[in-house]
Amino acid sequence: MDIQLLIELFEENRDTEKAIPMQNYMKNHFSFLGIKAPERRALLKEYFNKTDLLKQEFNPAFVEALWDMEEREYQAAALDYIGKFTRKLDKSHLALIEKLITSKSWWDTVDMLASHAVGAIAAKNPEVIPEKIMGWATSENMWLRRTAILFQLKYKTSTDEELLYRCILLNNDSKEFFIQKAIGWALREYSKTNPESVKRFIESNTLAKLSIREGSKYVG
Repeated sequence: MDIQLLIELFEENRDTEKAIPMQNYMKNHFSFLGIKAPERRALLKEYFNKTDLLKQEFNPAFVEALWDMEEREYQAAALDYIGKFTRKLDKSHLALIEKLITSKSWWDTVDMLASHAVGAIAAKNPEVIPEKIMGWATSENMWLRRTAILFQLKYKTSTDEELLYRCILLNNDSKEFFIQKAIGWALREYSKTNPESVKRFIESNTLAKLSIREGSKYVG
């Protein structure tokens, strides 16, 4: 898939002044073009209209081409594209998603991939949970562990409570901020569905203060 047209559209709208605070917000882990989300999505829509890409099958090569680009807006565009196909993703795409989670990793990409892409794939193909996701829960890669904790984030009443708590307990001694935060976030979201269960879990286990603070917001 040729992304040259998208590169041209993005380059025409590069704004080095806006790029500076965007880079600072991301702790200078990535360079930016200086294109904010609403403008980026408008440019991406223009690109889709000119290429008919959304009328075709999901294209992993397009995603990987964007992921290889330096500026963060291209990875964001890849996530926007994936979001258009979330319901059509299947277990064959999990290897690609894992590659994206573990490269150019930061919360802005990983969290969308976890709660949308992985969440959608696992909901339709639950066999990937023992086959793959449970391995992520104890991976040396922090972002895979975060994904294992967060992939059920939007499941609500469909949440596998035992699985959620197991993934948390496999990571509850972590000193990593992003793991502690993920545990708290997952508990907070599930507490909107089952506050009593989350309250009992927090009271019955030794969790990081950050996880407790985040997870307790709706349980009193």
